[in-house]
Amino acid sequence: MKGTCLCGAVSLTAPDEKQIGACHCGYCRKWGGGPLLAVHCGPDVTLSGDTHISVFRSSDWAERAFCSTCGSHLYYKLLANGHYFVPAGLFETNDFELANQVYIDKKPSYYDFANQTPTMTEQQVVEAYGPPPSH
Repeated sequence: MKGTCLCGAVSLTAPDEKQIGACHCGYCRKWGGGPLLAVHCGPDVTLSGDTHISVFRSSDWAERAFCSTCGSHLYYKLLANGHYFVPAGLFETNDFELANQVYIDKKPSYYDFANQTPTMTEQQVVEAYGPPPSH
C-alpha cells in the first residue's frame, strides 16, 4: 500500500492489509482528538521525506511521528518490536474493514461505532500482550 501525508512531503509504503483497528486510549485520543483508526503494518514500512518527519517518544514503549510541514500523523511505533500502526487515512485505498477495538473501557461516552467488532479492555490488552517494557 502507498500513502502520503496531507502536503505530500512524506510518503510511505506498507504491506497490503485490509483491516484496521481502533484504539480508544487516552494517548491516542489526545494525539488526534478521537480514536486512532490505524492499520497494523508490522515492521515492514518504508518512509521517505526524512527531513519532514518529527518523532515524539510518547511513552516508555512507543513513539509517534508526524509531518513537520503539515502536521499529519504518520505512525505509532512500538519500540520493542518495531511494529508500525499507520493511520488509515494516509493510504490511497479506503476499502478497509474495522476489525477490532482496544482500550474499549477508556472510550468516552460521546461517540460509538455502529460496527460490531471484537473489543479488548486495557486489562485484557495487558494480559494478552504483557506490560510495556520498563527502562
